[in-house]
Amino acid sequence: MSTAASDSTNLGDGSTPMILAQQVCKNFGSLQVLKGISLEVTRGEVLCMIGPSGSGKSTFLRCINHLEQVNAGRLYVDGDLIGYREKGDRIYEMSPRAAARQRRDIGMVFQHFNLFPHRTALDNIVEAPTQVKKIRKADAITRAKELLDRVGLADKADSYPSQLSGGQQQRVAIARALAMDPKLMLFDEPTSALDPELVGEVLGVMRELAASGMTMIVVTHEMGFAREVADQLVFMDAGVVVESGNPREVLANPQHDRTKAFLSRIL
Repeated sequence: MSTAASDSTNLGDGSTPMILAQQVCKNFGSLQVLKGISLEVTRGEVLCMIGPSGSGKSTFLRCINHLEQVNAGRLYVDGDLIGYREKGDRIYEMSPRAAARQRRDIGMVFQHFNLFPHRTALDNIVEAPTQVKKIRKADAITRAKELLDRVGLADKADSYPSQLSGGQQQRVAIARALAMDPKLMLFDEPTSALDPELVGEVLGVMRELAASGMTMIVVTHEMGFAREVADQLVFMDAGVVVESGNPREVLANPQHDRTKAFLSRIL
C-alpha cells in the first residue's frame, strides 16, 4: 500500500486525536467492505458504532489494531501510523514484530471471550503482561487481582472459564485487556453472545471504564448504552458512514432515511 503523506495528525501536539481514520478502505478479494471511512476520536471520548450485520463495523475495529491490513487510506492511533512506516512521501508495511508492538497499546474485547480454557481467571490475566511486557510475575498477579476486583470478580481468581457465566467470562476478558495498560479499548459487540440477564453486568464495567476517561470504540446493538455513555454515535451501512453525531440526537431524530429505517426496527 502506498499513498501520499499527510501532516494532519498534529504529531507532537497535545491536540493529537487518539484515533484518526483517513479514507480507510478494506477489500476481501472483490468484496469492498470499507469504502473510505474517515472519523476522529479524541482522548477520553467514547464512540459507539451501530449498523446492520455486514456493514463493516467489526472490520474497521480490526483495522485499527492491524489485525486486518487496510488497502487504502491511513489509520493513526495517538499520532502513530498503524501497521506502516513512513519514508519520505511513501509508506511501507511494518514487520509483524513492529506491528505487534503497536498492538500492545490497544486493548480489544471480542464478541466471544477467547479465554484460555485450561487457565484460571487470574492466569488468563497474568499471561500477556508477563509474556509480552516481561513484567515480574508477582507484580502481574497483584495487578490482576486489582483488575478482578475492579470488574467485580475478586472471588473468582481461581475459577476456570467453564466455571464462570458468560457475563463473568466477558468481565475477565475486559480485565485481561486492561492488564496491558492500553491507551485505547475496542469492544466488538461484547454483549451479543450473552444471555439478556447477563448483559447489564458487562455494560456496568464498560460504563465505569468510560467514566474513568478511557478512550473507547464500541460496536454495539445496545442503544440505551450508546445514548447514555457515548460522546459520538456512528451509523454504518454497506461500508460507509451514513450518519454521525450526538447519540441522543441521532437516535431521537435521525436525518438519513437509511438510519431511520434501521432504528425503526430496533428501537
